[in-house]
Amino acid sequence: MNTELILFAISLSGIFVAMLLYVVLGQVTVRKLRKNPQTKDELGTEFMSGWDILNVAGALAFPRWLNRKFRNNLLGGLYANADLLYKHTTMFDRALAVIFYVTWVFSVLLMFALILLSHFGFFD
Repeated sequence: MNTELILFAISLSGIFVAMLLYVVLGQVTVRKLRKNPQTKDELGTEFMSGWDILNVAGALAFPRWLNRKFRNNLLGGLYANADLLYKHTTMFDRALAVIFYVTWVFSVLLMFALILLSHFGFFD
């Protein structure tokens, strides 16, 4: 088997796992945050349906100091309020968000890297 096919299979399986975790995170964590009157307006801007799941996962996956930096700039309304989310989520919710976000980001970055490397003839 060639390297390109192995890396593609790893990336594709990571994306599949991330899709499953996306649904679980949305059903378990974000649903209760949407129902809570204190947190429903603090989930960040929703560009399309389900984008708040990515906002919550990102807010719980990044360090708090980085989230504060994101929130205190001109585009702060785009990001979820991590300090408030930490108060209203459990350790399981935070771990699920981190696992989802890391899996999703690394799988997509690996896929983009494979596309670029293939485009420039690295695997020929």
